[in-house]
Amino acid sequence: GYTYGIAPMISFYYGEQNHEKLKKLVRMSLRIISVIAVVTLVISLAVTEPLVSVFACPDNPVYGLAITGNRICSFALIFIGFNVFVSGMFTALSNGVISAVLAFCRSFVFMVIAMLILPVIWGVTGVWLATPVAEFAAICLSSIMFIKYRKRYQY
Repeated sequence: GYTYGIAPMISFYYGEQNHEKLKKLVRMSLRIISVIAVVTLVISLAVTEPLVSVFACPDNPVYGLAITGNRICSFALIFIGFNVFVSGMFTALSNGVISAVLAFCRSFVFMVIAMLILPVIWGVTGVWLATPVAEFAAICLSSIMFIKYRKRYQY
């Protein structure tokens, strides 16, 4: 939601060639996303047991799997906001190709690779690790694109 809300401002400042405001907006956005990422991770970890207990009783074997899975998958929350923001930022800067590559790699390529490799190595834990690993791979690619195009768009 944040990315969709901020995208028009990014487009406006870029179109206006107001590089100072664009830089300030991108820096502020990265700070806001950082805070949200940490807060959502902490909340997710804190509410794991109550949340899982809505769907499974503690004496059910699924309960333990779900607790472990939620705790592992929660770490993807650190990366998701940045990945979505960078992809949305490139859309706002009229670079749909980079945005599409980032989105496709994040949601399909990296996830499929992680789902094929990690369970072979770590079993069920590998399935849970697939999302955070795919998001981490996506943030690496997003960071490369962010740095590569920084001078071109002057953000």
